[in-house]
Amino acid sequence: MTTTTTTLTRSRHNRVIAGVCAGLAYRLGWKPRTMRLLFVLSFLLPGPQFLVYLVLWIIIPNEKR
Repeated sequence: MTTTTTTLTRSRHNRVIAGVCAGLAYRLGWKPRTMRLLFVLSFLLPGPQFLVYLVLWIIIPNEKR
């Protein structure tokens, strides 16, 4: 049994704003569009979603070329 680990990075190729949603989607094995949709829908709920996005933008490194 082989396991592959991927590090969490912001996507350089499939980004809309900063690549955070695409990076999270690749890490979880989801499609980037699904992650973006869930994140946009989460903005309808009360909470600090915008701040979470900004923090993730700052702490997640860019994907290496």
